This record gives sequence, C-alpha cells and structure tokens, in this order.
Amino acid sequence: MEILDVVDDSGKPTGETIEREEAHREGVQHRTAHVWIARNKNGRIQLLLQKRCMQKDSFPGCYDISSAGHIPAGVDYVASALRELDEELGVKVKAEDLIDCGQLKNQVDSEFHKTPYHDHQICRVFLLWLDWEEDAFTLQEEEIESVRWMDYAQCRGMVAADTMPNCIIMEELDMLEEHFHDF
Repeated sequence: MEILDVVDDSGKPTGETIEREEAHREGVQHRTAHVWIARNKNGRIQLLLQKRCMQKDSFPGCYDISSAGHIPAGVDYVASALRELDEELGVKVKAEDLIDCGQLKNQVDSEFHKTPYHDHQICRVFLLWLDWEEDAFTLQEEEIESVRWMDYAQCRGMVAADTMPNCIIMEELDMLEEHFHDF
C-alpha cells in the first residue's frame, strides 16, 4: 500500500495522508516527480521516452516521461525523483545532476481497465542530461515495456497532433525547452 501526502495548490502537504488508490478514486490532490532524460545527439536534442506496460493502472501502452512517480508521504520531490530513476531505469545520479524546471498542476479524469481514475497532482519537473544507449538502461519490467530516444521536435509534433499513444503534457515539454540552450 502506497501512502501519499494530501497537498494544497502550492504542493505543500496539509498534514493529511491518503492511500494512492483512494487518491485516484476520489480525485485528492497529491505530489509527483517527473524526470525527463535528454541528450544532444548530432546537434539535435533528444528525449528518452518510456513506453508504459499494459498492466499499468493508467495510460497502459502509452509513451510517457522518462521516469516519474508518486511521492510517498514525508518524502521530498528530489529524493523521490532519484529513487524513481534508480528503480525504473537503473540510473544512479546525484541531486545536483537534476535541473529543476519548475512545478506544474495536472489533472486527469478518465477511466482505465473499467475503473474511474481521477489523478490530481502537483508535479515537480526535472531535466537530466544523460547520453546512454537504450540498451544501457535497466528497465523495471512491471512498469516499463521499453524505452526509446526521440528528437524533441518530433516528440513535440506527435504529442500536439496526437499521432502516438502518449500521456505527455505539452506544458512540460515547454518547461524543458527553456533549458536546452545549456547543451
């Protein structure tokens, strides 16, 4: 059972906690950490996308952020981001390797596997520059079916046109782009 902090609109814990499934059933606001892995390949910025496994409780089979996860009660954004990178992709980095791109409020109200799903989250978005080949990542098989590099411009175009199954938020892509001039 995964216990989450209930948070206000600024992402600050209210002192209440809730079980993850109940938060999604009731639409209770909680926190997540999103880490986008990027590289500069031949002068083009590429993003590592993960393809969610078909057993996921939300967006099965969709392309998503490189690494993301709910933040357990009492844990901060950075610690959770580092844990998810290690668990999902086998990537071990330091807190100072993460570039904080800002915070985003996201709300999804849908249905998956014939169950109502209300995900109301405050996301902290991070960027990590890491140039590994796809087969160098150690995938958490119960979470991730595969990973692939995609040119940022192509990814942005496909998300905007909805031409690939994805659960990527366009606003997050905008948040990343501000940091591409560094590489």
